[in-house]
Amino acid sequence: MSTSSPLAPTPNRAGAIAALVDPQRRDLYRLAAERAVSRDDAADALGIPRSTAALNLDRLVDAGLLTVSYVRRSGRSGPGAGRPAKLYRAAAAELAATIPERHYELVGDLLAGAAEQADAAGIPVRDALASEAFAAGAAIGADADGLEAALAACGYAPADAHPERPASRDLVLENCPFHALATRHTALICGANLELVKGLAVATGDERTPVLAPAAGRCCVEIRTRST
Repeated sequence: MSTSSPLAPTPNRAGAIAALVDPQRRDLYRLAAERAVSRDDAADALGIPRSTAALNLDRLVDAGLLTVSYVRRSGRSGPGAGRPAKLYRAAAAELAATIPERHYELVGDLLAGAAEQADAAGIPVRDALASEAFAAGAAIGADADGLEAALAACGYAPADAHPERPASRDLVLENCPFHALATRHTALICGANLELVKGLAVATGDERTPVLAPAAGRCCVEIRTRST
């Protein structure tokens, strides 16, 4: 096994990116990326009303694009020092937004971990990748509220395989988070997908069985009540 911790999938933030469609919010984000700014700073820099700056800055905070801190700019403390200024700064976390959802950072981490493990243990990379993918799935699943939630967090878009049969618990995965790589390196990446989903199922205590069932337009893995 690789000694590094498995990488959790980066949350897909298409909604956050949508917040930047507005030109004014885009300018505010650029300003906050350069330095911490107050509402007054932003209003003066862009020549807009303070209330407008405040509204749009707070919308960017809600979208996860900015963080907030409170600082007394006078440098004084205690009575008479005045209220701390609310400062906005661009969030340090990276944003990823893809439609459909993709997680190439996750598969990249798995492949790097597999290469390290293969070198260290003298085993085929494909075997090492299976081990890395299962471990990553188990780590992600351990923090999830059930298998469906874990699958959704990884971008698989789980859906009922048989909507006409309400009693069925079989699932299809309508999206492949590693689509481009799976298209070019099908056997390798589909194998990793299967092991990752197996790890999710084991960690969430789900008794259903992930199986390879390639089909056009969706992930190669299905979740079945029993293996067939």
